[in-house]
Amino acid sequence: MSGTGTAPFAFAPGVTAAVDVLAREQPDAPAVIEVGDRPRTLSWAELKAEADRVSAVLLDLGVQPGESVAFQLPNWAECVTVTLGVLQIGAVVAPIMPVFGEREVAMVLARAKARVLVLPRSFRKRHHAEELAAVVREAAASGRTLLVEHVLVIGDTDPSGAPRAGAAPADSSQSGVERGRSAHFGTSEPTLQAWEWHDFDAATAAAHAEPAAIAARRPSETDVAQLLFTSGTTGEPKGVQHAHRSLDLATAMEVAHLGLTTDDRIYIPSPLAHQTGFLYGLLLSWQLGVASVVQPIWDPKVALRQAFGGAHASFVQAATPFLMDVVEAVEGGETQPSSLRIFVATGAAVPRELAERATRVLDTAVCGAFGTTETCLGTLSAPSDPPGSAWGTDGRPLDGIRIRIVDDEGTELPAGREGNYELLSPTLFLGYLDRPDLTAEVFTPDGWYKTGDLGIVDTDGFLHVTGRVKDVINRGGEKIPVVEIENLLFTHPRVKDVAIVAMPDPRLGERACAFVVTADGQEPLGFTEMQEFLAAARVSKYYWPERLEAIEALPRNPVGKIQKNLLRERVAALLAAENDSTALESTEA
Repeated sequence: MSGTGTAPFAFAPGVTAAVDVLAREQPDAPAVIEVGDRPRTLSWAELKAEADRVSAVLLDLGVQPGESVAFQLPNWAECVTVTLGVLQIGAVVAPIMPVFGEREVAMVLARAKARVLVLPRSFRKRHHAEELAAVVREAAASGRTLLVEHVLVIGDTDPSGAPRAGAAPADSSQSGVERGRSAHFGTSEPTLQAWEWHDFDAATAAAHAEPAAIAARRPSETDVAQLLFTSGTTGEPKGVQHAHRSLDLATAMEVAHLGLTTDDRIYIPSPLAHQTGFLYGLLLSWQLGVASVVQPIWDPKVALRQAFGGAHASFVQAATPFLMDVVEAVEGGETQPSSLRIFVATGAAVPRELAERATRVLDTAVCGAFGTTETCLGTLSAPSDPPGSAWGTDGRPLDGIRIRIVDDEGTELPAGREGNYELLSPTLFLGYLDRPDLTAEVFTPDGWYKTGDLGIVDTDGFLHVTGRVKDVINRGGEKIPVVEIENLLFTHPRVKDVAIVAMPDPRLGERACAFVVTADGQEPLGFTEMQEFLAAARVSKYYWPERLEAIEALPRNPVGKIQKNLLRERVAALLAAENDSTALESTEA
């Protein structure tokens, strides 16, 4: 349960160049292990060779330094080769979440000004190549200009003939290229007809990689590496730009903080299109020089049996739903993951009861952390911290990072006082794409990043995030400690998940509504029972939720964050409907 290997050796000029070193010095060692329906392993030499062929294709298509290359790929091994192929020639990765539909895809393609798009023919009952017709229509309807010239389609089977994980069964003699270009669309979409369509496997197989040409395009540490669009739960997503240096440094800081070594293997259940999977999964594995274990389709049994049981993954950073599912699977009889030594819980607030339970059930260190797409990780606990601080807080600042809690006037507050959480870090982003105005809004006059979160720093220096500023419930001038009440309700045996949001109130401004997911095999928690539970816990009645709504599942974005904006809209609509019904009854009376 502990790492005994050596610390990673330093790479220059960055972690992408590390693959060159590893391909020469450890050519046969595993670099990528794909688990699931299509188990596949790439050695460092194979990863480098495949990435070089991707780079050659992109260079032939005229991709320039600093140009964004978009791809909408699941966690296949091919996503890793595309990522490296883009980065090592100085282009910018612009990943698109696999679950995104035409609206989001059109937005990313237009705003990234992507000329080249890589996507699967199909994945999980969707036909992405064919869906580009709807993307084009969405772009036209929303006034967006698409600059796409080339589409590389990854087929349902790989060159060995093995079906790719999640790909649809073959239903046509036509390839994804043929279906995308003509058969499915006909002539009604002239934009699509003008694009050049390429079979990814055929193009990379025919490519002639010139090592000198690829080496000549090696990026510098200040070049843009990544364009990642935020989840956009409160408005249109913003394009976050990171340089190679900030990403390289962020992974090195986590390695040092947690004491990761070359004995570790990095498990990546989070989408590679999200910062958690991309940075604290893939790039972290390159920083360490160890294998990454990727899983295209989430299934806790596959994770336990293949990622941990077979591939012996020892580290994972992922959001609450992943942790919850693995814990429940082990409690349901699956084998405990003996290789797992550290689980860093990020992406969404982790109920403290779940974190403590996971520590016991999985027999591993569960570490709290807090970061954003813009900042990378700012705080992180460590296995050596006292257990209650390791999983019961959001960690301490990593070396080189400063944090502070300030009031609304910007005055720094002492330990134990709640206020606005800000940080100063060498891993900050370069800015929002084409939006210097929005970039300026998130920084204080003295250069600190405003996270938009509320928090407390305790006397030991650990951060406790208490909620989002926009999620605060102001009941008649008194703020309700949302996270504290959520954590408490989560401990009720009949509650599987819970979220508390504000509902409008004409007298007090806002009141609290609890949305509760019932635990498996249990009866739904009643409103009176909730009140009795909170009373027994000696919670001030002022803080009790004043409405309870049972819900099958909390709405979450693709990386596990609860979309409280949707819950607020839902309860507001319920109240409006009830008020309309009451008004109608009064009129009839």
